[in-house]
Amino acid sequence: MDLVNHLNDRLLFAIPKKGRLYQKCVDILKGSDIKFNRSQRLDIALSTNLPVALIFLPAADIPRFVGEGKCDLGITGVDQVRESQVDVNVAIDLRFGSCKLQVQVPANGDVTEPKQLIGKTIVSSFTKLTEDYFAKLENTTVDKMTTKVKYVSGSVEASCALGVADAIVDLVESGETMRAAGLIDIDTVLETSASLIESKQPKSDPELIQTIKARIEGVMAAQAFVYCTYNALESKLPEFFKITPGRKAPTVSKISDAENKWVSVSVMIERNSKGNILDKLKANGATDIMVFEIQNCRI
Repeated sequence: MDLVNHLNDRLLFAIPKKGRLYQKCVDILKGSDIKFNRSQRLDIALSTNLPVALIFLPAADIPRFVGEGKCDLGITGVDQVRESQVDVNVAIDLRFGSCKLQVQVPANGDVTEPKQLIGKTIVSSFTKLTEDYFAKLENTTVDKMTTKVKYVSGSVEASCALGVADAIVDLVESGETMRAAGLIDIDTVLETSASLIESKQPKSDPELIQTIKARIEGVMAAQAFVYCTYNALESKLPEFFKITPGRKAPTVSKISDAENKWVSVSVMIERNSKGNILDKLKANGATDIMVFEIQNCRI
């Protein structure tokens, strides 16, 4: 990180350099209008429109750099934050990279519950979380527990088949890798997803940090909501507001009609529920119902 000493005039933003989180992070940066060009040979990219330097790091290292104040902001999994045991602000749930850290055992074995693993050997790349889990299971401290926890950096799922471990603790997304390795899960240690984390000792301009957070929040809202407009009888608005309450409240505008009974309603609705919402609006008498994509917003 010696190179970052020459970037004192820029906010340092740590981004996973590869893996399952990388492309989603790049998409969020682009959606937040943080423009940059990354050379394949460099792990630092300077934003061309903001005083920001992107530092590309292994996801597991990001909590430490943010926690120590070397970087002001970072994106990584909650699992990595908890494993590192550093003190950072988990500012925004980015709602991608969702998975579970689970206790897994051979499907053809005798173990059906975690307590049967007390005193056995467990392999994981998340040793601190695993130790805490089994210490709690044994109702003791980590230094006194009988369960042995060993570290493996990759291919954790092969540990049982190779006779290295009685069980593993590993991340599960779809579960396909786990099933292919002949494993089943018997408990969940932690549910995790990617988050924006923030240093508690930031070195950059607080206003710039807030600007970037607001932009990312806008991107997240644009992904979660769509913009809906429809016409409705003013007398039926209380009924329609139950269907489309909006984030705070719908916007209502008078429209020209012969009897002056109709209004136009504009409101943000949840993307995942838009089909049901539009069906209910139509069934209750709304007309001219339209849905638009939200490119970006501030909430």
